[in-house]
Amino acid sequence: MDNLNLLFASVFIIYFIGIVAILVLPKKMSVAMLGLSGATGSLVLFIFAAFVLFRSNPYLLSLWEIRGIGKLSITVDHLSAFFLLVTAIAAMPASVFASTRISKNPQNYNTFIPAIYLSLLVSIILVLVASNVFFFLLSWEVMSIFIYFLVNSGKKEHPGYVMLAIGEAGTLAILVALVLLAQNAGTLSFAGIGANGSHLSARLQWVVFLLSFFGFGIKGGLIPFNFWMPRAYSVTPSAFIPIIAGVTLNLGLYGIIRVNTNLQFISQTGIGVVILITGAITAIIGILYATIEDDFKTVLAHSSIENAGIITTAFGASIIFLSSGYKTAAAMALVAALYHLLNHSVFKTLLFMGSGAIEDATGSRSLNQMGGLLKKMPWTGLFVLIGALSISAMPPFNGFVSEWLILESLLRSVELSSLGVKIAFIIAGALLALTAGLAVTCFIRAFGMSFLGMSRTKPMQKAKEVTKSTMASMAFLALTCLALGVLPTFIIPTINKSVEPLVGKSATVALVPPFFTNHNSKDKLPQKFVSAFHDIGAGVAEDLVPARGLVVMHRGGKANPVIFAMSTSYMFVMMAFLLGLSAVLVWVFVKRKRKVVYLPRWDGGIKELFPEMTYTATGFAQPVRVIFDTILHPEVTNQHESVAEHFRVTIRRKKEEVHLMDRFVLYPVINFTQKLSKILAKMHNGRLNTYAGYALLSILVALIIALAG
Repeated sequence: MDNLNLLFASVFIIYFIGIVAILVLPKKMSVAMLGLSGATGSLVLFIFAAFVLFRSNPYLLSLWEIRGIGKLSITVDHLSAFFLLVTAIAAMPASVFASTRISKNPQNYNTFIPAIYLSLLVSIILVLVASNVFFFLLSWEVMSIFIYFLVNSGKKEHPGYVMLAIGEAGTLAILVALVLLAQNAGTLSFAGIGANGSHLSARLQWVVFLLSFFGFGIKGGLIPFNFWMPRAYSVTPSAFIPIIAGVTLNLGLYGIIRVNTNLQFISQTGIGVVILITGAITAIIGILYATIEDDFKTVLAHSSIENAGIITTAFGASIIFLSSGYKTAAAMALVAALYHLLNHSVFKTLLFMGSGAIEDATGSRSLNQMGGLLKKMPWTGLFVLIGALSISAMPPFNGFVSEWLILESLLRSVELSSLGVKIAFIIAGALLALTAGLAVTCFIRAFGMSFLGMSRTKPMQKAKEVTKSTMASMAFLALTCLALGVLPTFIIPTINKSVEPLVGKSATVALVPPFFTNHNSKDKLPQKFVSAFHDIGAGVAEDLVPARGLVVMHRGGKANPVIFAMSTSYMFVMMAFLLGLSAVLVWVFVKRKRKVVYLPRWDGGIKELFPEMTYTATGFAQPVRVIFDTILHPEVTNQHESVAEHFRVTIRRKKEEVHLMDRFVLYPVINFTQKLSKILAKMHNGRLNTYAGYALLSILVALIIALAG
């Protein structure tokens, strides 16, 4: 057995040892095994995925033959390897976090739940390595069932049932799409389907796209079928929500990318436009509801929808460029999409850990009840702040790089000739720009209302810092956020290894020019271009850093040599230098010769500032509610309390937002189903002669159809 086979087998062996140990060991020991097995198996998975990603050929492993289905085998190509890498990065700290949370309140969890958690990790890997339709659908279904068990382990079943029901509808759509592709290719193998993917008719392309896009989009959180996500996320125990939000959400996006790049070649620009606009609308709706929610976990759930929309928008741009023949722009957009997918997994896992830590310490998730937690939980506050800055796309953290790349990719639409497509790009770009602005508002509000100011309730005053293992998990993700933001010129070539086989063009050459002398390809750059950028520092540390360069840019022609350029590496160094210099200057000229004197704070002339007087999360979000009232369209109810008939004591007005997707998708379906049920109920409550008439009518219709045929 070679090294890769040994690594791959070791992943499953470690997980299976953990599952068996959890089932046979006492509860305290079994919970510890969850963290040990989950983190160790994920670490080995990371090493395996990295090896596959950096080798030229996919990893292939034949299993066994099943009559009527064919040979089951495992294929890990560069796209699968990238998603396995993302899974491992999120699963390592998430497993430790889950173990810690369960160990604090083991009586709240069923004995089998930790085993189901590890089983979910196994099923996720199988989804990503499946190489034929049957194996993929079987793994997908098993994975969905395990997610359902984890969501329902919080003892609230209704959201779990909604998630499972809508997920099964999506699975049926995926099944039909894959069967159509398999029928066209004459094989269930993904390799065979992909080899025939360019021979589909225009009509079949659209059918397969719509079925796969909205089928996988249910799992990925895209409109119009994402109403299950805030409901399910809000009731999922805090121990498991990081793995569900940070990993399983990616599987829907993986399916969309796999089917619409690898299994079929999309030659129609209209399909890309649908993806582009759907993603942009998903993003703006997601962040809008995240900005006004009071429940911290629900805020993060809506934010997951927002980020899924951002990734989908970039993927739509890639499809448009690819179908229009602009392969370099397509590669850049797809790299940006996958970069943001990686970033989202990291900072969203971190933020859900933070929300879980706050809930565990205070017993509340309400932003209106929080405040002043930074004094009680300083390390948690620091890590949540890093997550908030990352998700708000603030430099030098990772969200800034990927969102900047996505917006720059959208601007490349100037190269296209179709006016209608350009308008679609303008709309998508405007929506994403608005989304980015609302994201900053959303997470300033989330962090400020929870950690800053004064404690609003007694539980907040009694909060304590989390355990060292939880802090270590969050610290790992926080440092990863910083590394992914500061080192984009290392990350882009890595992601490009997954993109280049799909698009047929390298994004690395376009985005990371080889300024440094240890790359022979530098000789291909115009000398004036290299000299000009050496003058502004693009070649700093060229003999020290093992990279093509430290500047991300897109090179144009002679008239416009640089279309865009950015370096978070240099930005980070300058920010650190300026902060350090400011600290030194303040100490030298201000603090060194002055004593600190503590005086009573001025609170607007009042003797004491009470928590009820402070700004709340609801008040902070009120301008957004007012501006977007037409979209939010809250249901208003008035409650009157009166003395006698004509003397009113109080009038209480209550506003409740009804989600846009509930109003236009879920409620109409429910109303139609209820009306249909009433009609059918009447048919089942009649006289015997009526039933005989139904049977006779059915026979007559069948005879007419038979004679007509």
